[in-house]
Amino acid sequence: MKFLLLTLITHTPDPVTGGSESPRQRLRRVVDSARLAEDLGYDGFAVGERHEDPFISAAPPVVLSHIAAVTARLSLFTGVTTLSLLDPVRAFEDYSTLDNLSDGRLELIIGKGNGAAQAKLFHVTTDDEGHEKLYAYELVRRLWDPHRVPGTARFRPALPWAKAQPRPLQPRLRIWHGSATSRESADYAAQQGDPLFSANVTYPIEPYAELVDHYRERWAAYGHDPAEALVGAGTAGFLVTRTSQEAVDLYRPIFEARQQVARKFDVPIVFESVEDFIDRSSALIGSPEQVLDKVSRYHERFGHEVVHLSADADGRTEAQHRDSLELFQSEVAPELRRRIPSRPLGADRYPTGDPR
Repeated sequence: MKFLLLTLITHTPDPVTGGSESPRQRLRRVVDSARLAEDLGYDGFAVGERHEDPFISAAPPVVLSHIAAVTARLSLFTGVTTLSLLDPVRAFEDYSTLDNLSDGRLELIIGKGNGAAQAKLFHVTTDDEGHEKLYAYELVRRLWDPHRVPGTARFRPALPWAKAQPRPLQPRLRIWHGSATSRESADYAAQQGDPLFSANVTYPIEPYAELVDHYRERWAAYGHDPAEALVGAGTAGFLVTRTSQEAVDLYRPIFEARQQVARKFDVPIVFESVEDFIDRSSALIGSPEQVLDKVSRYHERFGHEVVHLSADADGRTEAQHRDSLELFQSEVAPELRRRIPSRPLGADRYPTGDPR
């Protein structure tokens, strides 16, 4: 099993202390988190893309390029890149540049976006988001090919034999399809022979598990080898401590502060207490033994090979967060890697830094 740290770069006061930081400080902390992830032996680092409050994650390729410069081994994920909002040629150029700068460590997770404010900012209607994402995916996929690409004129001017530069380092980019509830996205990922990354964050796991089941069913229906289907899954919270009670006590004020933020931004309230959240959500909160057991049980339902954990302290001190990351990596991750084989990520597939 592979383990990523993920941040959406929320920019809000500390949920427990109320302290605040500047955008510069927040972004610097993201880079520090990526360095820490590599130092501790995590497999990858993911940066989300949002274009509305309370996030400042509008430019993942910029942030990931900075991270590429200060790390050497981490696979670099988007989590997700909102292709429905972007010019696909511009997206290709940004990520092809990042692919070169990172020595082929890029792993792209795409999604259509999930905020009305984002759609308004980019003049994309809700009805168009899905169509735009598919069109952008198809064009990015063709542009990644070393041959020149005849154009199309569905959502932008035609590209008659256009050639975008720079050419990427990886001859074929792995593109994950990030999805929360969309069966259409899961079906399309299966059709294309691409991996699926289930959000697995807001609700109990069953709707996400059903989505993964649908993906695997459609994967086989499109004639792919069932053994080749690749799935990743998110987690709703992360805190590993020596005892379960310590984890509950430490996470309780964080959970209550998150509930207040959710109400402020009209996010659905699904779990009424921290105990309910720990029990029914995908959150990994507890002792090493409890976390190991929960991931193993969830793997039986998802069959996933990649998990993302929070890169952010979320109301804890940086020392507490580091202790949690270290404890997971020393006492949980080795056993999960032993139990659950996983395919290599970009950084592992091209260890010399040059896939050619």
